[in-house]
Amino acid sequence: MLKLRNVTKRFGELTAVNNLSFEVSQGQVFGIAGPNGAGKSTLYNLISGLYSFEGSILFNDMDIRGLPPHRIARLGISRTFQIPQTFPSLTIEKSIGVGNYFGSRDGFDPSYVDRIIDFVNLNDKRQKLTGQLNLLDKKMLMIGAALATKPSILMLDEPMAGSNAREIKSLMDLIKRINQELTEQLLIIETGTEICCGDPVEVTSDPRVIECYLGDSHD
Repeated sequence: MLKLRNVTKRFGELTAVNNLSFEVSQGQVFGIAGPNGAGKSTLYNLISGLYSFEGSILFNDMDIRGLPPHRIARLGISRTFQIPQTFPSLTIEKSIGVGNYFGSRDGFDPSYVDRIIDFVNLNDKRQKLTGQLNLLDKKMLMIGAALATKPSILMLDEPMAGSNAREIKSLMDLIKRINQELTEQLLIIETGTEICCGDPVEVTSDPRVIECYLGDSHD
C-alpha cells in the first residue's frame, strides 16, 4: 500500500532522513521508533506532503511526491501531530466535521461525524470549544478528526508524548480499538537512517537498537 524508496531529506548540512526504504501493507500495523531527533516527525511530514524530498513515495502504486497535503489526505493518508493541533474557537463537533468535510473522498456525512465523536469518547463534550480541552481530550479530538477523513493509512506521531499513566491507558485503548492488533512490524531509525526493521520483540532485543537508545556504556 505504501512504499518508500531511497527517501532522503536534507535541511542544509543536516540529513534528517537518509536513503530510507520500507513498505507498509494493507491492514498492517507498522511502528516507527527511534530516539529524539531520529527523524520520525520529518518522515511523517514527507509522507503527508509538507516537505520536498529526494527519492519516491508510492501510495497504492501512485507516486505522491510533490502533491500538496490536501491532495494526499483526499487520497487516503491522514496523520496526527506530536503537539496537538486544534481549532480553538471551534467545538469538538465542528472540528471533527472539518476533517470529514475536507478530507473524506465520500463527501460530508454528519452521521459519520457522530459515529467518530462517539468512538473517541467525546460525545458528552461535543459542544465544548477545543481551546478549553485538556491534553488527553485534545489528542482524542485530533485522532477523531484524522479518522473522520476515512483514511486508508492513519499515521500517529508520538501519540503518548507528554501524557501521564492514566492518559496513556486511555490512548492505548483507543488505538487498540482502531486496529485490534499490536504492532506487527517495527522500524528503528537514528539520524534518519534505518537501524533495523522486523518483529518488535526481535528488534527491541537487537544490540544496535539498545545502543541507539542507551549508548555504548549500557550493561
